[in-house]
Amino acid sequence: MDFQFSQDVQAMQDTLRRFMERHVLPANLEWHRQAESGTYPLAVIEPLKALAKEAGLWNLFLPGLRDDEPGTRLTNLEYAPLAEIMGRIPWASEVFNCNAPDTGNMELLHLFATPEQAERWLKPMLEGEIRSCFAMTEPDVASSDATNIRTTIRREGDQYVINGRKWFITNAVHPKCAFAIVLGVTDERPEADPHSRHSMVIVPMDTPGVQVVRNVPIMHHTSPEGHCELLFRDVRVPVSNLLGEEGKGFALAQARLGPGRVHHCMRTIGQCELALEMMCERALERRTFGKYLSDFANVQDWIAYSRVEIDQARLLVLRAAWLMDRQGNQAARIDVSAIKLVAAQLQTRVLDRAIQVFGAMGLTPDTPLSFLWTWGRAMRFFDGPDEVHLRVIARNELAKAKANRGSTAPYYLVS
Repeated sequence: MDFQFSQDVQAMQDTLRRFMERHVLPANLEWHRQAESGTYPLAVIEPLKALAKEAGLWNLFLPGLRDDEPGTRLTNLEYAPLAEIMGRIPWASEVFNCNAPDTGNMELLHLFATPEQAERWLKPMLEGEIRSCFAMTEPDVASSDATNIRTTIRREGDQYVINGRKWFITNAVHPKCAFAIVLGVTDERPEADPHSRHSMVIVPMDTPGVQVVRNVPIMHHTSPEGHCELLFRDVRVPVSNLLGEEGKGFALAQARLGPGRVHHCMRTIGQCELALEMMCERALERRTFGKYLSDFANVQDWIAYSRVEIDQARLLVLRAAWLMDRQGNQAARIDVSAIKLVAAQLQTRVLDRAIQVFGAMGLTPDTPLSFLWTWGRAMRFFDGPDEVHLRVIARNELAKAKANRGSTAPYYLVS
């Protein structure tokens, strides 16, 4: 297991850092000004996307890129540190066409789209001309178990008719969001295999019957691209919009999650690194009771714990990426659950310490800390809540114990 990156990949990391410092960071204030005014900051994003393409920093996340497709073919392990660098500014990934949920949707289309679907949807996504959303989660069921999904996709002749309600659908009000990939039930028989009842269909956002009910705030923060509630009421799309095969929606959803979780976790680690840097600077500058904050033992402990916890999380994520590259997403299933659990809890822990060092200022929009804490707290739900991942990990350990029951007997010091 070797995490030493090639000279080419190290050079790309350096190029990305310089791009972030020279182009993205100076645009950060204007991006927030436009977002807070209610206008999605395309005027900020689009010129930066053109620069990123010129710099060769485009579609870095997709190992399966073909030679005729725009972007740089990187493994999951090679992309991981780049996601960390981008993650320091939450909106930056869009500049490089590496943003969720489009990365997962592009991967699905790459794996399962027909030639016609790829031409209509995948190609313009790879060019950064359109964006998309992924409509799985529902308000009325525990969507962490995707077999609970109730939205129906019924075939009528050469069309599918979709009815249901989704929410926390990221990107749904982005001005370039052209379509949703919708997960719903195509086999409504009670006796059907629960993992073979669901399918995915591509639904253009301008299809009659698609309604954006509201942009749901996340802990009182309203995202400009949206985490929306969507209503599908007698929405009709051609059967040719089926993605993959009928009944394979659950499997497609699982295939989509592995790499995306690596991306999320590495962006989180980048945000934790930023929080640690800010915490250290604040501790060196702020005085109370005649001493700098950095002189207090408890603040030093927060800094030290943050350093080792970030490094531990990064190594765990890199191992998951390494395993996916060598043995596939399914082989890394337990590792992917582990990194999702660890990274989400890491972010709330490190950000909480940083906010405490900043005092009341840490609660305000003057720093990114309060928003990053909020996103870390949300991360403990999306892509599966902590409890689901804990169960996956525990069941794996117990299965190993059952298979090797009695192997610890020689360690008991009894006659």
